[in-house]
Amino acid sequence: MGLKEKLQSDLTYAIRARDEVKSGTVRMLLAAITTEEVAGKAARVLNDAEIITVLSREAKKRREAVEAYIQAKRDDLANKEKAEAAVIALYLPEQLSEDQIKQMITEAIAKTNAAGPAGMGLVMKELQPKIAGKADGGLVSTLVKAALAQ
Repeated sequence: MGLKEKLQSDLTYAIRARDEVKSGTVRMLLAAITTEEVAGKAARVLNDAEIITVLSREAKKRREAVEAYIQAKRDDLANKEKAEAAVIALYLPEQLSEDQIKQMITEAIAKTNAAGPAGMGLVMKELQPKIAGKADGGLVSTLVKAALAQ
């Protein structure tokens, strides 16, 4: 069973269980996947890796919304976004810890012989396939900059 089929199956169960948060979030995820499938010149079916990219993007939107709502002192909306983020996290691969990311960065720097800020692109290109969907790109970018600055 692919990830999209799992989402569709979980939507059915959430509707039957009258779980409004999960059903609403899964509906939103399926809509985002469908939008991505029909975007561009020709419609296509996304594979699981592409679906994880879409889910990661949606999770990032939730994290940013939580921060914005907390700054605006709107705890009710922040809690709603946190609940949606928790549902999205169920479908994403386990996230890498900061230590694991730092280890991967060290290996990538050694492999590419990158030095200084100019080597950032080489290191990110090496890391991207390994971290896709498993770590926040902003965090990885910050850690790579810090490692290359040393």
